[in-house]
Amino acid sequence: MAIDILCVGKIKEKYWNDAISEYSKRLSRYCKLEIIEVQDEKTPDNAPESVEKQIKDKEGQKLLKHLDPKALKFALAIDGKRFSSTGFADVIQSESVQGCSRMQFVIGGSLGLSDEVLRTCDRKLSFSDMTFPHQMMRVILLEQIYRAYRIINGEPYHK
Repeated sequence: MAIDILCVGKIKEKYWNDAISEYSKRLSRYCKLEIIEVQDEKTPDNAPESVEKQIKDKEGQKLLKHLDPKALKFALAIDGKRFSSTGFADVIQSESVQGCSRMQFVIGGSLGLSDEVLRTCDRKLSFSDMTFPHQMMRVILLEQIYRAYRIINGEPYHK
């Protein structure tokens, strides 16, 4: 299985990069992981809604260039479906058994994802009603994918 994490913005903090590197290394025995970063757009303070929409649309256009029409695409969105860790593992396993060879998970920038990206994705996935910084969300997503593979393979994981 190939798994792509598409995200807006680069991570500057060493501690986030260290965590991402660690989970990327752990995942390498289960899947082919690629993290694709697109450049974020500067958001002026107190930007009107119309400017925020333009920014999301620009970031969305950059993300759309990397979306594979053949992949199963998940948009991370607050109004998406929630799963337990075992439920998420079931999704990955059942899609794999049904012939899915690539999954893409899309994480928006500070303003979220454009409407076009949300429409292009096959499913929406939510981890909480809370909003997380995109740097943290990347780590949380990688940890949950790793946990899913541990569950799928009957290997121990922290409950």
